[in-house]
Amino acid sequence: MKKQFVVIGLGRFGSSLAETLISQNHEVLVIDEDMDMVESFMNSATLAVQADATDENVLKELGVHNYEYAVVSIGDDIHASILVTLLLKEINVKTVIAKARDARHGRMLEKIGADRVVYPERDMGIRLAKQLGSGHLIEHINLSSQFDFIEITAPKSYIGKSIKDLYEEAHGKFTIVALKKDEVVIISPVNHTVISPNDIILMIGEIEYLKRLDN
Repeated sequence: MKKQFVVIGLGRFGSSLAETLISQNHEVLVIDEDMDMVESFMNSATLAVQADATDENVLKELGVHNYEYAVVSIGDDIHASILVTLLLKEINVKTVIAKARDARHGRMLEKIGADRVVYPERDMGIRLAKQLGSGHLIEHINLSSQFDFIEITAPKSYIGKSIKDLYEEAHGKFTIVALKKDEVVIISPVNHTVISPNDIILMIGEIEYLKRLDN
C-alpha cells in the first residue's frame, strides 16, 4: 500500500532511505539545504525541495503535516535535528522518526517526542559484527525486545529433521517463514519438509532461542 513520507536531510542515510522508498512506489517529499543533493532527486521523488526545514513556515507551506511519516536524517547538526523534530511534532505529523548520532542525542530526541529514534551507524556495526563472528548467521534483523528475524545456514542440530520435529523440540519458540534448497525458495514450507545440509532458513523466533542456534 502506498504511503506518504517526508525525508529531511539527504546525507548517505537520508538519500539511501529516500531512494528505497521511491523504488517501492511510495509518495516521497525530500528536503535539504544543499541544492546539489536536491537535484539528484528531481526526477524520482514526488517532490524535491531546497529549503531550511528549521523554518516552521516552510514546513507548513510544503504541507508536511499532511504526510504520514517524517524522517529527520540530520545526524551531524544536533541543534537542527532537535529543532526540526520538535517542529514536526508541533504541526502534528503522525509519526516522526529521527536519526541520532549517539545515545545522548537519541535521549534528547525521545524527550521532545520523536516516535522512533534510529542509530544507523551503530546498528550496522552490530549487524556486521554478528555476521562476521558467526559461522551460520547470514542476516539478522531485530524486530522487538523479544523477537528477531534471521537468515541462517541450517545448523547441524537441524539436519535430517523435519520442520515438525524442530517445532516440537522448540515448543513454539520459532517459525520458519521460508526455506531455500539449492536454488529453489519454498515459502511457508510444510511441516514434513526435512532440513538438508546447506539449506538456508528464514525464521522468526525468540531471541534467546535463536542465539543458541549459532553456538
